[in-house]
Amino acid sequence: MSETMNYAEWLKTVPASLTGDPLWTVEAYRLALFCADVAWRDVTKLLQDKRTLDLANQLYDAIGSIGANISEGYSRGSGKDRARFYEYALGSARESRTWYWDGRHVLGEAIAEHRLRFLTQIIRLLLTMVPDQRGQALHDGTLPYRVGDANDASAVTINEDWSALLTNIPLP
Repeated sequence: MSETMNYAEWLKTVPASLTGDPLWTVEAYRLALFCADVAWRDVTKLLQDKRTLDLANQLYDAIGSIGANISEGYSRGSGKDRARFYEYALGSARESRTWYWDGRHVLGEAIAEHRLRFLTQIIRLLLTMVPDQRGQALHDGTLPYRVGDANDASAVTINEDWSALLTNIPLP
C-alpha cells in the first residue's frame, strides 16, 4: 500500500464488527478511523526524528480524539450533548491539521497534503453536523471548505474569499 493509502482500498479492510454498527453510517467517523490508521505510520516516522518527538505525541493524541469524540457524541441522547462532542472532534481535527502542517518537513509534502485533505473533509462534515444537532449555525459554518476527490492530494485549495479573511486583505 502506498504512503498516501487509498481510502477506497482501506474501506475493504475494515472488519464487520465496525461496519455493522450504526455509527459506521456517519461519514465523518469513517474518515476519522481512516485518518487514525494512516497516522500510525506518520507518528512512527515522526518519532524517529528527535526534533519531532513532541509533535508525534500531539498528533497521535489529536487524531485519536476525532473518532473517539464522534462516537461519544453519537451515543448521546440529546442534540445539545451530541453537538458538544462533535465540537470536541472538530477541535481535534483542526489541531491535527496543525500537527501535520508542522510535520510536513519530516513526512514530506505529498503525505502532509494527503492527510490535510482528509482532515479538511472531516472538518467540513462536522461544520454541518454541529449546527444540525444544536439547531443553530456555527460562527464559521458558512466559510467554504473546498474539497474534491479524496484521493487527489493536489486538490487541497482554499478559495480567494477565505484567503482574504486570513490575511485581512480586501479582494479586488
